Amino acid sequence: MSNITTIGLDLAKNVFQVHGTDERGRGVLRKRLPRSRVLAFFANLEVCVVGMEACGSAHYWAREISALGHEVRLMPPQYVKPYVKRGKTDAADAEAIAEAVCHPNMRFVAIKSAEQQAVLLLHRSRELLVRQRTMLINAFRGHLAEFGIVARQGPHHVRELAAVVGDIEDDRLPAIAREVLVTLLDQLRDTADKIDALENRLRVWHKTNAASQRLTTIPGVGLITATALIATAGSADSFRSGRQFAAWLGLTPREYSTGGKPRALGISKRGDGYLRRLLIHGARTVVRHRKTRAESHPKPWLDDLLKRRPKNVATVALANKNARTVWALLARGENYQENHMAVH
Repeated sequence: MSNITTIGLDLAKNVFQVHGTDERGRGVLRKRLPRSRVLAFFANLEVCVVGMEACGSAHYWAREISALGHEVRLMPPQYVKPYVKRGKTDAADAEAIAEAVCHPNMRFVAIKSAEQQAVLLLHRSRELLVRQRTMLINAFRGHLAEFGIVARQGPHHVRELAAVVGDIEDDRLPAIAREVLVTLLDQLRDTADKIDALENRLRVWHKTNAASQRLTTIPGVGLITATALIATAGSADSFRSGRQFAAWLGLTPREYSTGGKPRALGISKRGDGYLRRLLIHGARTVVRHRKTRAESHPKPWLDDLLKRRPKNVATVALANKNARTVWALLARGENYQENHMAVH
């Protein structure tokens, strides 16, 4: 196997498919490996380029195989799919990966460290609990509404409903209904406590990371957004510019050109939807308070945009600008400066 220069590795849970090519791109190896023999196979292989699709376990295998001296490159699955020549098989997928990884214009995904994955796990767990809390609140409100008990919208007003459930002298609720609602209320409080605990863990990690602290100085970027950006993008070395970073987040217009007539549509909404949502929510907060903070925090371009375009358009524009500013701070190690031109 000394003539192998490139390996395409199709990841799986138990059985992995390997496709090896020589320096001319000819297939010289096709092999199925059980999970227990993957690292032993690469340990006995001469140093080569190993291509993989960026999926759930790809970063773990990339770290392990890189430690053996190989050059590991992760690729977005949608960029590999056009190289598949026939039906969906593990062997065809591995061959496509081996071919795609050698393409000179291929874009690669940065390998995440174990620490980055741990921080992302905090974010994903928190997001799951937030959805469960919303479901519990909606169920709690809906059940009480069936008995004619309602309160204003917003999670903070659930306390008014909780007080009704806790008041045993309130005869609007039958005893059985009160017992069930107490169970839901206990679950809601437990979920809220777990969310607070996860946010405290993120806050502790944020205080130990200088790059994350720099990002929170950007208006519209808070603790949750900053830690998620660092855990996902790292040092932003995988992006050539702030514009490319914003495009990766799906915050740039989707272009449709034909016959030499370019046409800009709405934002593409591609890339990481979680980061895009956080940046847009943060930008929406800045736009909402522009009237009260216009003098202390001047943003002439944003104020002018708000006069000409709808609020939602201005919000996405600010999120795009913040994304480019994030890239500049990560790439250059600089601190945020008000009204400083973002890197294009």
